[in-house]
Amino acid sequence: MTMEELAGTLYDSLRTKIMTLPDETIVYPGHGAGSACGKNMSKETIGSIGEEKRTNYALRADMTREEFVKEVTDGLLPPPAYFPLNAALNKMGYEHIDKVLEKGENAMSPNAFEVAANETEAVVLDVRHQNDFAKGHIPRSIFIGIDGSFAPWVGALIKDVKQPILLVVEQDKLREVVTRLARVGFDNVIGYLEGGFDAWKAANKEVDTVESISAETFASIVKEGNVSVMDVRKTSEYASEHVIDAENAPLDDLNDYLAMFKSNEKNYIHCAGGYRSMIASSILKSRGIHNLVDVQGGFGAIKTTDIPVSDYVCPSEL
Repeated sequence: MTMEELAGTLYDSLRTKIMTLPDETIVYPGHGAGSACGKNMSKETIGSIGEEKRTNYALRADMTREEFVKEVTDGLLPPPAYFPLNAALNKMGYEHIDKVLEKGENAMSPNAFEVAANETEAVVLDVRHQNDFAKGHIPRSIFIGIDGSFAPWVGALIKDVKQPILLVVEQDKLREVVTRLARVGFDNVIGYLEGGFDAWKAANKEVDTVESISAETFASIVKEGNVSVMDVRKTSEYASEHVIDAENAPLDDLNDYLAMFKSNEKNYIHCAGGYRSMIASSILKSRGIHNLVDVQGGFGAIKTTDIPVSDYVCPSEL
């Protein structure tokens, strides 16, 4: 079925089954804000049919089938690469969560962790806060913080659900991280760094950092001119409003834009709020691009300064 046909089926189901239920019927959404399974999804974890009828853009009472199809499919991004892999897992079966947790909760000393990373070609995934990652991290590790849109970005950026993964994670969040990875098909976590990054430093292992500056400092640098500014937000976000002369290198397809990053000068990177730009910085550093400066607070912070930005265009008009 095409995207439009599926949307039409959804319209019929909503109108003939869901919206006919009493307004007080409780709704528990299967997906939430940030999920790649749709657009404009609420962050609420519980609601009611009545609330949805009043607030959901797709449930307007006078909306025709044609309007619905156009509205819910307009601007809908392609599904992440892991979606079809998850579909295959659902058909063929997958490892029991208890075994996944047992494997993922394998504590490793810094030495054992380093050996495992080298011998298994595992991705070292650092899920701490971006500020902690910037201050110090294991070289060539990838940052995707647990406090952001964690699972969607893991699925978008790690192409193989069977990729071995080693975690740098706070002990009290270990089980949550392994579980959330497994929910999107990534069930091959083979262990974690016991004692976290502090243990790595205490063992005198090699450490890397990401240079990070405030939006105010960035503004003073921009005034000097000839600055390479890389915006890693989505194309639609960039088109809506961006720093004048900034180039767009969307995080989703960052590997396709590596040639845009300057080799002989600093590249100032930002996203909307600082989460995606740190992911981008970690990927770029793992690819050997180290002349990077992350702008804290992203475009939201940049807009509070006097840095020139393009005229705002409503996303719905793009």
